[in-house]
Amino acid sequence: MGRFEGKVAVVTGAGAGIGKACALAIAREGGRVVVADIDGSAAIACTAQIAAEAGHALALAIDIADAQAVAALFETAERHFGGVDLLVNNASAMHLTPRDRAILELELAVWDQTMATNLRGTLLCCRQAIPRMIARGGGAIVNMSSCQGLSGDTALTSYAASKAAMNMLSSSLATQYGHAQIRCNAVAPGLIMTERLLAKLDACMQTHLRRHQLLPRIGRPEDVAALVAFLLSDDAAFITGQVVCIDGGMLAHVPTYADGGNSRAARPAGETAEADAAPRC
Repeated sequence: MGRFEGKVAVVTGAGAGIGKACALAIAREGGRVVVADIDGSAAIACTAQIAAEAGHALALAIDIADAQAVAALFETAERHFGGVDLLVNNASAMHLTPRDRAILELELAVWDQTMATNLRGTLLCCRQAIPRMIARGGGAIVNMSSCQGLSGDTALTSYAASKAAMNMLSSSLATQYGHAQIRCNAVAPGLIMTERLLAKLDACMQTHLRRHQLLPRIGRPEDVAALVAFLLSDDAAFITGQVVCIDGGMLAHVPTYADGGNSRAARPAGETAEADAAPRC
């Protein structure tokens, strides 16, 4: 028996990357999964993989910024699988990040569209899921935040603000519906090498970012999926209202860590010299 036997999960942005890894992890432990993505063909491909592993899934093409489409998503989930127990809000307007710049350079349309998907879309999904979870005696929600929502940066203004707001939305939801046996946590990934990110980051930028991690490898979507599955499961039955970083230690150290911290001996032999020689991107 898997941890999600008899459970129904809705995973948004599940056509690729972290969302797909989450959908697969839930299905592999017995959950029935509604795979929702704005890219319908990607959603179908994910459900085909789940079916090939003897799992149960339903693919739906949806833009979570559309309130009527979100309502239809959850109505379909209830009609097809009988209800909703678990929700992973992973969908995000990642296509806008190349235009998501510093405040004075930021197009207001990018801000508005980012908030419509990342924040309003998450709220819409939660509003649809909560009554259905209450009807089934409770449930668990994981909102996909980001380390960008916990620290300032030179760009990604809209994305970071939406993720910071998502953290508080998660705390509010946990506070307001804990009495109804609904748990809500946020997960804040750092550098997770999805197909989309790999296509955007050149080798120089990857080296630059990895210098600031404490662990020697880049994160994988499966790493995040394992954490999400834990937080959704009864193994985390007394955990709610938290923002959990999964970033290889990127936010755990003093800012000067990558240059040796407070001691030139703070890094393994040869690593500091290699970092000093590395080009700055």
